[in-house]
Amino acid sequence: MHSPSPLTVPPDALFGAHNLPYGVFSTAAGTGRRLGVAYGEHVLDAGAAARATGAPADLTALLTAPSLNPLLAAGRPAWTRVRGALTEWLTADGHRAAVEPCLVPRADVSLHLPFEVADYVDFYASEHHAANLGRIFRPGTEPLTPNWKHLPIGYHGRAGTVVVSGTPVVRPSGQRKAPADPAPDYGPARRLDIEAEVGFVVGAASPQGSRVALADADAHVFGVCLLNDWSARDIQSWETVPLGPFLGKSFATSLSPWVVPLDALSAARIDPPARDTEPLPYLDDRAARPPYGLDISLEVRLNGHVVARPPFAAMYWTYAQMLAHMTVNGASLRPGDLFASGTVSGRDRPTRGALIELTWNGGQPLDLPDGSRRGFLEDGDEVAISATAPGPGGTRIGFGEVAGRILPAR
Repeated sequence: MHSPSPLTVPPDALFGAHNLPYGVFSTAAGTGRRLGVAYGEHVLDAGAAARATGAPADLTALLTAPSLNPLLAAGRPAWTRVRGALTEWLTADGHRAAVEPCLVPRADVSLHLPFEVADYVDFYASEHHAANLGRIFRPGTEPLTPNWKHLPIGYHGRAGTVVVSGTPVVRPSGQRKAPADPAPDYGPARRLDIEAEVGFVVGAASPQGSRVALADADAHVFGVCLLNDWSARDIQSWETVPLGPFLGKSFATSLSPWVVPLDALSAARIDPPARDTEPLPYLDDRAARPPYGLDISLEVRLNGHVVARPPFAAMYWTYAQMLAHMTVNGASLRPGDLFASGTVSGRDRPTRGALIELTWNGGQPLDLPDGSRRGFLEDGDEVAISATAPGPGGTRIGFGEVAGRILPAR
């Protein structure tokens, strides 16, 4: 009997022809890093497929690069053209003989950071997350700050410490001061946390001094990935007076190895939640069609146990609003810019995307099935975040996962 062709992918596959996420991979053969596309249980060597099918030279050049950055810089017409070519190569019978040898089992590849991160911005776009933190740290007062419903709050992160899924995370050290302590001390973070987030990868650039309007967001956003913005809450709480996050965040941010094209998420577009504050005109997306909300379902696992299922559909601010606000002052965009949503959280405890919320700042620890309890992360803990979204015709889009294990402080 002949084994089934790797081009034969079940219609319910998360990495089917309706998805085609991009990544960068290498193999034990040592031929260097290559641009790949996840398809079923395999990875398509995109550059090899371009050569094998006789693709035009400009398209082949984009797909033989060792990272996504050249494709990101090429802009939306090129993204559409490349996606169309990949779909044809993987689904048309006439390309089967040329393309089959270009497929490598996913189990046999090493995955790398899919693009060179230019700048990294992290937002705070979940009303439920922001309100929960307000209730934790400012009990008895209005949980949201006065500006929260008027602009997407964010901070600039450290692009150089964005790492690919699977990279171990060393417990950071820094200054810590509990409210009752007379003075700060120095040592390993005691309140190490996660933040389950959705990231957006910028392709097309914009010049400094200009701004990106809401209606132009899709011309600049190439795709979507998963992100874990590891957070040292004790370091963060001491340093963020009066400025924003710094050392409590900059030690590591983990990124999923697959970037799902924005074009694959047309069936996941939904209206964002109803808002009770009228946005300023540059943030007013109420008439946007298609809408900029995304129905992405996340799952957070701690040491293999599901501890939360955060819904991205509940996010107050959309990716288009984040991008419009990020550039409204004239800040430029570069290919490879990454901006993230901030913690994705829903209304109820099982939908909260950070331990600080799930355990109410450690006061209500999680009871895990193995009998252990967690307020915050311990050395050796492993966190994995995965997600799916609706695809065309009742299919599902997979994002893979972003995972990391905590190593002791050095």
